[in-house]
Amino acid sequence: MFFSRVTSLHDGIYNEPSDPIANPIAAFKLVKRLKSEWLNVVHSTEAEENIKVLREDYRRMESSLPKLEDLRGAAHGLMRLQDVYNLHVESLVRGHFQQISDPVDFYKLSVSDMLSGDDCFLVGKVAYDLEDYYHSVLWFEEAVRLFRGTEWSPENEGTLEDALDHLAFSHFKTGNISHALSLSRELLLHDPMNRRVHFNVEKYEKLLNENLPATSSGLTLKRPDGIYLRTRNAYEQLCQTKGSQPIRREIISLQPYVVLFHGFVTQAEAKNIRKYAMPGLRRSVVASGMNQATAEYRISKSAWLKESAHEVVGKLDQRITLVTGLNVQPPYAEYLQVVNYGIGGHYEPHFDHATSDSSPLYRLKTGNRVATIMIYLSPVQAGGSTAFIYANFSVPVVQNAALFWWNLHKNGQGNVDTLHAGCPVIVGNKWVANKWVHEYEQEFRRRCSLNPEE
Repeated sequence: MFFSRVTSLHDGIYNEPSDPIANPIAAFKLVKRLKSEWLNVVHSTEAEENIKVLREDYRRMESSLPKLEDLRGAAHGLMRLQDVYNLHVESLVRGHFQQISDPVDFYKLSVSDMLSGDDCFLVGKVAYDLEDYYHSVLWFEEAVRLFRGTEWSPENEGTLEDALDHLAFSHFKTGNISHALSLSRELLLHDPMNRRVHFNVEKYEKLLNENLPATSSGLTLKRPDGIYLRTRNAYEQLCQTKGSQPIRREIISLQPYVVLFHGFVTQAEAKNIRKYAMPGLRRSVVASGMNQATAEYRISKSAWLKESAHEVVGKLDQRITLVTGLNVQPPYAEYLQVVNYGIGGHYEPHFDHATSDSSPLYRLKTGNRVATIMIYLSPVQAGGSTAFIYANFSVPVVQNAALFWWNLHKNGQGNVDTLHAGCPVIVGNKWVANKWVHEYEQEFRRRCSLNPEE
């Protein structure tokens, strides 16, 4: 049964001329299938007949399959798309990208895919484990709806009972006692000897009898604040605008000064850069005090390429110097960073330049990051824009183009208007290459290059 289902996918959505993994629903399900479902099938009682060969084959392949971090990251990606683009969870589960405020699809896929009850349970469980009950309620509700009336499959990690149990507690934690009680009573119909659930039912009944506030079913779920609450609304509104498609060399903004260079790389160059970066991709890090660390507000994988190792990187450096007049040779600039954003991959509002004297950026001893050049190495069908929060504009992904901006004023102070974010990718596989140029050796060149402040 499991093999037949996978085969039908390869005959259907995976057989389309467009990249199926550009569809975040299909991509999430692929990661889940490789990390979770195959594992469950391999160790199920239904597999006993061929168990030895099956498990040996699985163990041989296991190291090349997605890890738990990848699966959790894929779940976070779907929740991020839900939040940033204000998507209706029920529609997202059916493979449609419909905003809560608008029933029309935000983006329409040529071939859609749907999530199962177990898919929704896993997304909800990722939120639940982080005590994020806003998301867990929404996703467990879909899991319960889809689990009802369907048979359990060996590849599933969750069951209807699991979903009811987790949803009941999630409602309790958000103050919706009446829903928690109703779901717990339903759970007892499936598991009448569960003492813990019996205890919960008694507790919920007592709370309702005491008429405590915030126990009704009419409560509105409140989304977690997060660490970027002050700029979140502007960031998300900019991500939801699709921007305008500019032409050739276009000045996007004068303050901050942002320019888009079209056709900056060829298709072949972009493909080679992605190929060279692939073996070195690791989870992206951010500055954390004097060190660097991974962070939930930057979800991507990145690799660094040296000019000495790849001819195409040297050509890019020469081209950057040609259009900007800046010295991009180390240590006056950093190596080329290649970044791949996965399902819902994003980078929340941040500055490229250092805002603390203890930043690891100063280890090069060539000053702060004076300028950024970001090269788009792949097309993105929906989402993925670069949003400048305080300047109130966003730039869509333009394949093979390069976006340039100054991070510092002439006096060396950081330009607060360069606060920017990488919007989550809805559909597509976003690759970019970043080149950060530092202050030293740039003074004369900056006076002679494109700069409206002069």
